Amino acid sequence: MSVIDLRSDTVTKPDAEMRRAMAEAEVGDDVYGEDPTVRALEEEAAEAMGFEAAMFVPSGIMGNQIGLRLAAPRGTELLCDERAHVLLYEVGAMSALGGIQPRPLPSADGLPAVEAFRAAFVPRGDYRVATGAIELENTHNVAGGRVFGRDRIAPILDFAREAGIPVHLDGARIWNAAVALGTTPAALARGCTSVMFCLSKGLGAPVGSLLCASRAAIEQAIEMRRQLGGAMRQVGVIAAAGRVALREGPARLAADHENARRLARALAERPEVELDPDSVESNIGIFRVRSAESGEEGAPSARWVARARDAGVLVAALDSTRVRFVTHRDVASTDVEEAIRRLGAVA
Repeated sequence: MSVIDLRSDTVTKPDAEMRRAMAEAEVGDDVYGEDPTVRALEEEAAEAMGFEAAMFVPSGIMGNQIGLRLAAPRGTELLCDERAHVLLYEVGAMSALGGIQPRPLPSADGLPAVEAFRAAFVPRGDYRVATGAIELENTHNVAGGRVFGRDRIAPILDFAREAGIPVHLDGARIWNAAVALGTTPAALARGCTSVMFCLSKGLGAPVGSLLCASRAAIEQAIEMRRQLGGAMRQVGVIAAAGRVALREGPARLAADHENARRLARALAERPEVELDPDSVESNIGIFRVRSAESGEEGAPSARWVARARDAGVLVAALDSTRVRFVTHRDVASTDVEEAIRRLGAVA
């Protein structure tokens, strides 16, 4: 029985066009700035995001952490959502490596209201920790892939500009947000100081992310990347796949979104699942598994994930009751229908 892998969109394999591009890539030593394929990818990424420059990094975490270090001075606070990826899933790097103290803010859907940022802001010259920067996430992973348009983002950016503080955007899946909203990544990122986006998630590349910012900031970022061990040599063999992903990937995302909604509608009909299908706005869905039946042991989500795995469907437990599924380019609509059939046979 083949396995249908819905744990994450990071599990995709490079397609034939990517492998061909990798095999034929023109390369050079990127530490010396001599890899033409990397340079081309960075230029294309910067243009797509509406920034002056970009820097290729091996992972989204590295891109985020460099962006945060550029934005928030050591010993200052970062205002972010309480479920932000930079807070929960980057192994404390902002504190351990950047000397930045996170200040999580509550929200209903992953984006705190501008009033929350305004109330939390601490100016310099006080005994309290000063606010160094704001961080936003679009789409928001742990909020279930929620997307945020300019109507939600612009007031926060206006406040940050008034307060004189930078804004870093974790745009790991910003292409998904743009497709869902019928706009461009550049429109969503406009006004942010920096943005990171991943090639290795919805776009389908095997590895790599981009940090976009001003040219002066990217010059600083290159030194920070070297400090973190992220300087690479003939990395054009990887960047070549990223160029294909950047060129071809966005057109496939709408199908991923529809597949996620189809799966969400089917799961919502199950008696043990709590899920509003309308909350699935991109390629991520998160649902809650109702409490255990009498006599059953272990977390409800862990049992559900184990039973799905036995049926050949892989999903991921977020905590004791919540389960996440993610659709991607390697999961066709027929795979989604098969997943629904298999899960329907699971008690």
